[in-house]
Amino acid sequence: MKSYLPIGIAELLSGAVETARIELKASWHPDTTGHQILKTLCAFANDLQNLNGGYVVLGVAEQGGVAVRPVQGLDEGAIDAAQKWVRGNCKRIEPGYMPVMDCPQIDERRVLVLWAPASDVRPHQAPDGPKGERKYWIRVGSETIEARGELLTSLMQQTARVPFDDRRALDATNDDLRASLVREFLNDVRSDLRDEPNADRLYSAMQIVTRNNGHTIPKNIGLLFFSDYPERWYRGARIEVVEFKDDAGGNTLTEHTFGGPLQQQLRQCLSWLESMTARHLEKQPHQPETRGWVSFPQLALREALVNAVYHRSYEDAVEPTKVYLYPDRVEVISYPGPVPGIEPEHLSGERPVPPVPARNRRIGELLKELRLAEGRGTGLPKIRRSMRDNGSPAPTFDFDPQRTYFRATLPAHPEYVTLNLLRDYAYKKATGDPRQALRLLEKAWIDGQRSPSLALALVRESAEQGDLGTAERFLREIPEGDYGQFAGALTAFATAHADAGNDDRAKAVLDKLPPLLAAQDAFDAAIAERRLGRQDRAHRLFERAGDLVLRDVRALHELAQTKMRLTHKLVRSTHPADRETRQRLLQEAASYLERVTQMDAPRTRHAWAWFDLGKVRQWLARPQREVVDAFERAVGLRPEESRFASALEAARRKLKS
Repeated sequence: MKSYLPIGIAELLSGAVETARIELKASWHPDTTGHQILKTLCAFANDLQNLNGGYVVLGVAEQGGVAVRPVQGLDEGAIDAAQKWVRGNCKRIEPGYMPVMDCPQIDERRVLVLWAPASDVRPHQAPDGPKGERKYWIRVGSETIEARGELLTSLMQQTARVPFDDRRALDATNDDLRASLVREFLNDVRSDLRDEPNADRLYSAMQIVTRNNGHTIPKNIGLLFFSDYPERWYRGARIEVVEFKDDAGGNTLTEHTFGGPLQQQLRQCLSWLESMTARHLEKQPHQPETRGWVSFPQLALREALVNAVYHRSYEDAVEPTKVYLYPDRVEVISYPGPVPGIEPEHLSGERPVPPVPARNRRIGELLKELRLAEGRGTGLPKIRRSMRDNGSPAPTFDFDPQRTYFRATLPAHPEYVTLNLLRDYAYKKATGDPRQALRLLEKAWIDGQRSPSLALALVRESAEQGDLGTAERFLREIPEGDYGQFAGALTAFATAHADAGNDDRAKAVLDKLPPLLAAQDAFDAAIAERRLGRQDRAHRLFERAGDLVLRDVRALHELAQTKMRLTHKLVRSTHPADRETRQRLLQEAASYLERVTQMDAPRTRHAWAWFDLGKVRQWLARPQREVVDAFERAVGLRPEESRFASALEAARRKLKS
């Protein structure tokens, strides 16, 4: 059976169309279902919010706003009766209106779909029940209600007013449309219409053409989505991306222009932005998940760009949709500003977005069917949530009093901003200006860039210049609850004090670290604790560092040495538990040292690992030949080391005795 729907039934029921545009009915009965459907068809035709009507599906139950699968369907008799009733009773809608009807199969059952696109001759009225008076019906969310008060006024103001994207394009012909692009779209939304061989019938079924003086011509939506060069008719129908080196000079690094059908330029631009996104992932100790951040969350970029393309004007605006990339933010700008009724407090989230008519109804419809856009009013909350989940500052949305533009600003993740800053810092330092490099870091901190990476760079540079007072002044500003996040900087500060001979001060700083640290932070703190002689604390931190230690040759060697040191206080104990603990620590140390000798490392590291392994084998009372072998390998790698030679000589004497 030939389909007349622009979207596949499976896609329709799986959320490709927002809930405000679909009404599900489990069964059919003319006295109840029939009159409910008539009012809903009238509401879809009136299309108050410019969403391009909607769909009524009979034979599908609803639960929690979601279609129940498998569907229960309708038998042939019910489908025939429903179609006959709809054809007859739609004559009671004024002005006259008739939906497109189709009977697709899903889950091996037939359902009846009534496709009700927005009307060009709205507003319409439909009777309130079998003998009720005619009223104006509209959709508000997923409900059909009578239009009253301000809603009725808003509906009347749209009398015979057709959004620009659904109007006819008088300076184009059907030859300007590409059937291959239409079929590609229909394939993406799984519509059986893609099998229609006749291009003109295909265009008519998609409602991307309209009659004019006895023949059909394209609508603007057809040219925007299904022509090779929409810019030929709409100068602003493109996306320009500009990457700036900095804010002050305005020097550009790269420029890219994305053209073609709207869905194509959106996908290509999003793909390019994705390739430019910086990522940082970090494995968490004793946890399967990783933590991390991206410079700009892909979901936030996508929603901001899709909103710009969807809600901008293509009628008079000649400026393209613009994406400006700065080191610390992305700005997505569209023209003109929001439609009347949208105010700054709606954009900030202080108040819900009112149900004002959208500027474009068909663009939004097709983007949603392609799953590039989602439900009305969901874009800005998704951007906020995505930025928050990434640890980024909150986005901002603004427009000028004359509503000539709309701008979405997505601040970069603080660590990404810091990485850009540290590149400038490294350049200044490499060119012989260390004081200026330090001032650059200090200014960034004072300006509010309080990131762990910046704090670490501040500590290291201050220590290198012998100015620990500067580092301490800035570190005092870190709230105690954020010590875990800034553990790397605190550990570096403690190490700098140890380098200066201030062991007590170094220990006091390390004592501030929380018990749970990220793997790298735990590893760095363990090294510092070992140096200060606090072997128990170092051992616990090495254990928390998890797999990171096993992959790092230095960390693994230091952990083995820590276990060796911990056995010293157990040597003279005769308690069985202490003896068992000492034996376990030595066996673990031996295992780690053997692994170090097999890892890629400098000769000196391998030499000391063999030397330590010889001592551990000796303490474990391993065969003396194994002890000698370990010391021989150490001497072979570093023959000039007197301690290796002395240990080997003593081991050989014992072997001979």
